[in-house]
Amino acid sequence: MFLHVNSVEPLEGYSLRLEFSDGSVRDVDLSEELYGEVFEPLRDADIFRKVAVNEETGTIEWLNGADFAPEFLYESGSPARQPA
Repeated sequence: MFLHVNSVEPLEGYSLRLEFSDGSVRDVDLSEELYGEVFEPLRDADIFRKVAVNEETGTIEWLNGADFAPEFLYESGSPARQPA
């Protein structure tokens, strides 16, 4: 099954809440993944929070073109904690 990201919500730090095409919602901490020429600018919290879903690719993307594969995001995340 091919996974796609349907929605993204920035959380605290470098974490995101992602809704996937299988209906699951997972929280992903990307703080350890922001290295290399494309990802280092995302260490700026203001830039990081400007993440969006690219409808054509089915994953998250930033204005500089940085993105992550949906499968990587799914595997790296954990089920989102629902508010009490």
